[in-house]
Amino acid sequence: MVVILAAGKGTRMNSDLPKVLCSVVDRPMIHFVVDAAEKAGIGKKIVVVGYEAEKVQAELDTRGQSDIVYALQSEQLGTGHAVQICREHLQGHQGLTMVIAGDSPLVQAESLKSLIDHFDKTRPALLLGTLTKDDPEGLGRILRNEEGQFIGIVEHKDATEAERQTKEVNMSTYLFSTPDLLWALDNLSNDNAQGEYYLTDCARLLRESGRPVEALPVLKDCESLSINNPDELKLVDQTMRAMGYA
Repeated sequence: MVVILAAGKGTRMNSDLPKVLCSVVDRPMIHFVVDAAEKAGIGKKIVVVGYEAEKVQAELDTRGQSDIVYALQSEQLGTGHAVQICREHLQGHQGLTMVIAGDSPLVQAESLKSLIDHFDKTRPALLLGTLTKDDPEGLGRILRNEEGQFIGIVEHKDATEAERQTKEVNMSTYLFSTPDLLWALDNLSNDNAQGEYYLTDCARLLRESGRPVEALPVLKDCESLSINNPDELKLVDQTMRAMGYA
């Protein structure tokens, strides 16, 4: 199954719409995320809604699918909290749970398939989808030991100069063993400056508990394009049209 994070308002978008309903290539962007998950062979979809939840749900209901369920994040307390409120839908599931962002319309089904294939082979507690980016400014860096094994994520603002030379970055694409995910969610803390629960902390918790965590740099350059303001929305729209989405 997949958890799609779609609760945000998108305060810098200059729109009253929830961010995931802003259009690229003449469709609300969240449809492209759901399309990619389906093309990758993922069945049940849990969509976390929050701001203007009823509008997001009404838009997705136009797809006429029975495999989409909703979890309401009435107060946004971080990405970890967003997945925590999905617990009732996750309980009892023994397989894979993917977590992706609903505001990433350039997510590629091919990338998701590659991650699923790798996960099925190695069965880690957590597999992070990453990419190598020539200009990783502002993005969380993937840290590895001398053997090339994943050892952590460091945010750009917290990274040393040496760590900032790392070009492999975290893109908030996660594949969890569901029992391990539930364990990590139960152990998340909001003891930080923002008082929020961060999904990235699951990687540290799982590693510290002795569970295997891996990172696979298979995401494509286009998947690094984020949408936080109208200019970035325009760039993603142009990119998608050039790629043949229109």
